Amino acid sequence: MQWHDRAIILGVRRHGETSVIAEVMTRERGRHLGMVRSGRSRAMQPVLQPGNEVEVTWRARLDEHLGEFRVEPLTLRAARLMETATAVYGVQAMGALLRLLPERDPHPHLFEALEVILDNLHNPTDAGELFVRFELAVLNDLGFGLDLTECAATGSRSDLAYVSPKSGRAVSRSAGAPWADKMLALPSFLNSEENHAADLDSLNAAFRLTAFFLHRHVYEPRGVEPAAAREGFVQAALKALKAVSAQDELSS
Repeated sequence: MQWHDRAIILGVRRHGETSVIAEVMTRERGRHLGMVRSGRSRAMQPVLQPGNEVEVTWRARLDEHLGEFRVEPLTLRAARLMETATAVYGVQAMGALLRLLPERDPHPHLFEALEVILDNLHNPTDAGELFVRFELAVLNDLGFGLDLTECAATGSRSDLAYVSPKSGRAVSRSAGAPWADKMLALPSFLNSEENHAADLDSLNAAFRLTAFFLHRHVYEPRGVEPAAAREGFVQAALKALKAVSAQDELSS
């Protein structure tokens, strides 16, 4: 059996003296593993770095076998991803999120989202917002998507301010006021009616929102802890956005 696909490197582990097992996110076949012969060579090590985009050819006698990858470089972005803390932690944290999905389960929209985010992780004003949207997309694909489009109580699409921790649905400010202390805040940049960019407060609220539902629906039922890289990314993204905000205030 054989197929070709575009893929993004998520990680590698040693296999024997010279080979590695590469874990990639492919566009059409989801997260996939394969052996790369001579993957520890000087020529292949720079290619097999997390965040790099490659073309893979997979071969195996049977579909259920691990198989072998032949890897050709397409976009080598790993060196740039080492330049900022948001990028270093971000690529690790997104890899951990993708490992929550079944292996070989196609998610082409997540592959495309991953491409976009990897190209923008160095930008502190975009990185956090894009990462939160990626977490929401993963939750949706796991069957636990949030409905942030209209109020669960009234059906209104305006003045949405909260998210119900029970249903994962948006709630308007007026309908949720009596239970405001029990609600999760709905960040303005996730409100389709508002069209605001993320600021420090809304980004903080967004990280709390996705963490709550990931813990409730994914980590706690599976008995696992979230990847440490996520907290590293959260702190780096907030710090970077705070620095940008402070610089904007000084120049205004």
